[in-house]
Formats: sequence, structure tokens, C-alpha cells
Amino acid sequence: MTDQNTSSAIDGFLKGETILVTGGARGLGEAITRAAVQAGAHVVVDYLHSEERAKALEKEYPGHVTAIQADVTDENDVKRLFADAKAALGTPITGVVNNALVSFSFNGDDRPKADTITWQDFEHQLLGAVKGSVTVIQQALPGFEEAGYGRVLNIGTNLFQNPVVPYHDYTAAKGALLALTRTFAQELGPKNVTVNMVSGGLLRTTDASSATPDAVFDIIAQSTPLGHVTTPQELADAALFFLSPLSRAVSGQDLIVDCGYVKG
Repeated sequence: MTDQNTSSAIDGFLKGETILVTGGARGLGEAITRAAVQAGAHVVVDYLHSEERAKALEKEYPGHVTAIQADVTDENDVKRLFADAKAALGTPITGVVNNALVSFSFNGDDRPKADTITWQDFEHQLLGAVKGSVTVIQQALPGFEEAGYGRVLNIGTNLFQNPVVPYHDYTAAKGALLALTRTFAQELGPKNVTVNMVSGGLLRTTDASSATPDAVFDIIAQSTPLGHVTTPQELADAALFFLSPLSRAVSGQDLIVDCGYVKG
């Protein structure tokens, strides 16, 4: 029986694809990078500050990972990112994963409350989740046109359905990203571009969830039909479906991957 934390069942099914993973050097992004490489893709790892980790992935997977620094909220940086990737690889990017998360910690005790949260808190999250994703998608479109197709995957959250901890700014930004997922899917469909979202719950464990107390993880685990908290590797495996030809008739969808914690 295959271990639940491996991707061996999907080896090779992304062969020939070139995937950009923003924030691809740590946390969930690193898990998606590793899963996509194992599935046969060449992965362009975008990073902002995690140069050491990005270069380590490049060294670990020679010829399969290209690490490029860029701030996804900066249009000129993103233009350079795509130009550098094309120059290095000679082929267009065929899929993008909008995973980059501006600084955020899932710490329920230290979060801004409804009576203290500021509009700047919302702007900070909107800048990364919405502006960053829009900028990346727009810069990806010429490559999609060259390839004849494209796959966009946005990373969401199950807090839409069950805001068990009211992270107001983070959830609002991801809610806006879900709306963007559906409107972009509608407009880009005629160009043979699919746009989807994968929404996890609290993942055990990423940099962002490292401040979450073990007791919270235990409560969530006890509330899931599968009896455990979703790992980054499990979410990454689900994400690969939307980057592959298997999802060619799926667009505008939000798949919840949280071990059954949220229903429907």
C-alpha cells in the first residue's frame, strides 16, 4: 500500500509541463514544487526572501527546478521573472500556481480582532493574494497562447465555509481570490485556459502555521472524518490534478482539501 505522504502513484503524468510556483521554496509551495517535479514537470520556483531554500531545491533537482527571485506584487519583477524563465528554458510556462503568501501567522491569540483590525491589514493581504495573482496570470498569458493552453491554480482556504478562527484580512483576501478565479475562468476559457482553486484548512505544518498551538491541531484532527490534519504534501498532490491534462474540462472550481473537515 502506498504511503499517504508520497506521490509515487502520479510519477510522470506532468511530463512536458513547465510550472511556475510562486512562493515555491517553502511550506506548501515547496510541497507543490516537489510533487510537480516527481510528476515529471519542470518547475520554476519563484521566491522573495528564501534564496537559500530555493537554491537548495535547484541543486537537489538539477535540470528540473529553476529558481528565480521576484516579488509577485511588483509588475516589473514579474515581467522579468517570465522573461528569465523563457530565456533559461526556451519553452513557455504552461501552468502557474498562485501560492505566494505575504507575511502572515495563523496565531488565533495574536490576530487582529474586529474592533482593532485596520484597513492596512486588509490591503496587505489583498496585495499578495489578489494583485500578485492578477499580475502573474497576466504575464503568463502570452506563454499560454504560444503553448495553446494554460492552467492556473490559485490557493484558497476553507475558512470561507467555516471561519473557525476569524482571520478577517486573510479570509477576505482569499474570498476575493475565489471571485477572481471564477471571473477569470469565464473570460479565459475561450483561450483554452483553465482557472481553478484548491482550498486547504490549517496545514500541519508550514511556516505560517508554526505558531498554532498543538491543541488546535488536535481539535481539528478529531473533527475530520480521516482523523488527521491535512499535510502540505496531501494538498500538493490534489493540486497536481488541476495542472494536468486530466483537468482540461474543469474550470472555475474550488476544491476543498481538508480531510473532510468542511462539508460541501
